Amino acid sequence: MVDNQDPLVLDLVEWIAREPRLYAEVIESWRTSCPRLTIWEDAVDRGYVTRQPVGGEMRVAITANGEKFLRDNGRSRPSPLVGEGGADEVRAG
Repeated sequence: MVDNQDPLVLDLVEWIAREPRLYAEVIESWRTSCPRLTIWEDAVDRGYVTRQPVGGEMRVAITANGEKFLRDNGRSRPSPLVGEGGADEVRAG
């Protein structure tokens, strides 16, 4: 079933795919006061993103399911933008 929020979930997963993000940054950037817009919750519930403790901070990264969601919707994992993780950063995976 296609959810009418899928385009926003897709945007969130694609944004996180550019580089792992701090949990606080994700919540600040994707916060909503509308209880019907559960973009973050949908991405977590569907297994597209995961939270990982790294060096005393909580980071958010996409999962294999998130990678598949991007591919299935015609989007590949984007390269990091200059100034957002560095153009020379090498990604494993």
